[in-house]
Amino acid sequence: MELLAKCGFRCDLCPAYKENIKTDADRVRVSEGWRRIFGFEFTPENVVCVGCHNEGNHADANCPVRQCTMEKDLPNCAGCDGFGCEALKTRTDFLEDYISKLPDISEEDYQTYLLAYESKTRLMKLRNRKTESQG
Repeated sequence: MELLAKCGFRCDLCPAYKENIKTDADRVRVSEGWRRIFGFEFTPENVVCVGCHNEGNHADANCPVRQCTMEKDLPNCAGCDGFGCEALKTRTDFLEDYISKLPDISEEDYQTYLLAYESKTRLMKLRNRKTESQG
């Protein structure tokens, strides 16, 4: 089942999402993968996220998008009048940069570590649907 985060990330595809972590080896794999691809120093013990629609442990406890959408009572950024704000750009504008630095990324690594974070594309589709239904 598709689970869309407030910023457009796909929680269900995120390797740190609680439903995708079954063993300690999964935590180690994610920690090593994030370090290799993104340069994140995330210890295996900290690899867990309940998803931003839930209370509990979040991979990014200080996410500005989560806080903003909660204050505005929005399910995600697609319906926000300030769409494209600086907070959202921290979640939408990084992926292309990483992909350009990893021209030889394997399909497996792409599916495991990058696909979940194609938030700009997802949010734009939601905004377009909203615009079409209003027009």
